[in-house]
Amino acid sequence: MQTSEQLTEVRKAHRFDEAVLDRYLAGHLEGYRGPLRVRQFEGGQSNPTFLLNADSGDYVLRKKPPGVLLPRAHMIEREYRILAALAATDVPVPKVHLLCESPDPIGTAFFVMDYVRGRLLRDPTLPDIKPAERRAIYQEILRVLAILHAVDYEAIGLADYGKPGNYFGRQIRRWSQQYEASKTREIASMRRLIDWLPENIPNDDTSCIVHGDYRLDNLVLAADEPRVSAILDWELSTLGHPLADLAHGCAHYYVSIANQPPLADAAGGDGVDHATTADSGIPTEREYVETYCRYTGRSGVPHWNFYLAFSIFRYACIAQGVYKRGLQGNASSQQAISLGSVVEIASDKAWEITQRPTSDS
Repeated sequence: MQTSEQLTEVRKAHRFDEAVLDRYLAGHLEGYRGPLRVRQFEGGQSNPTFLLNADSGDYVLRKKPPGVLLPRAHMIEREYRILAALAATDVPVPKVHLLCESPDPIGTAFFVMDYVRGRLLRDPTLPDIKPAERRAIYQEILRVLAILHAVDYEAIGLADYGKPGNYFGRQIRRWSQQYEASKTREIASMRRLIDWLPENIPNDDTSCIVHGDYRLDNLVLAADEPRVSAILDWELSTLGHPLADLAHGCAHYYVSIANQPPLADAAGGDGVDHATTADSGIPTEREYVETYCRYTGRSGVPHWNFYLAFSIFRYACIAQGVYKRGLQGNASSQQAISLGSVVEIASDKAWEITQRPTSDS
């Protein structure tokens, strides 16, 4: 559950007329009854997210941030669409209620969905959880990811949700452009990655629904068991390559994500397959990949260095965009400014991975 410690009063940059929203919901959200109280979730660095307390229940509102936005960024309309489509599958998602594409009510487009109660765990080391449950949680994370990747996207009306094939080529081009649009200084390793990645894309055009930011703190876990109740934050979802999601889940072995230390650092490691001890319950990077392969029937992951480097490169590009919005004062979280140093660290790590001896995982 998003706890009270993760909720704040609506920050100045994101304030809107709550009375106008109250009236809008009364006229458009079935069963809604005010009065309305609005608070903001501190977590999340992209689309501002709010808890709506009303007499009829609790809801979550996600909206675009204010100000001038990068092209094709913050597409909450796509989030709404995929959540609505996945409601008919075994993928655990919150129920969506309405999409408002007009900026008139609160200044930007927004959608409203259910508030899913449960545990929202941010630290991938799971410090307050016993080893057996840690292992079960990580296995559940990968089981649900395999379910998502197995969805027949055409059957649920998402055949046009992206362009099947050449996923990495398009993504590298997109994020390179986004990085250039938000760049605040030159980083040598980022320049090398922008040149190296498009020249080393594996010849594999497998396509499925990809979440784009699939990691522990975008999952709501049931309060009393290691079960995923809902996957959150679908802003980066599209039709793409499943190994992009898998590699993204392994990025936290190498770099700080969401202000949490890398698993490698937390365990005193210094490279690959080093992040955990045998009795911690947390899988090593290799075990993480092998578990996913078991759930999906894969025999292994060729070109793993590429997938991992791409994932960390993309994270660096996203961090740069959030940092730039933080400098401008319209980021979704007060932690945005801290990401300035993360960009170079992540870029350097991604470049280092590209230079490792070729290996399959």
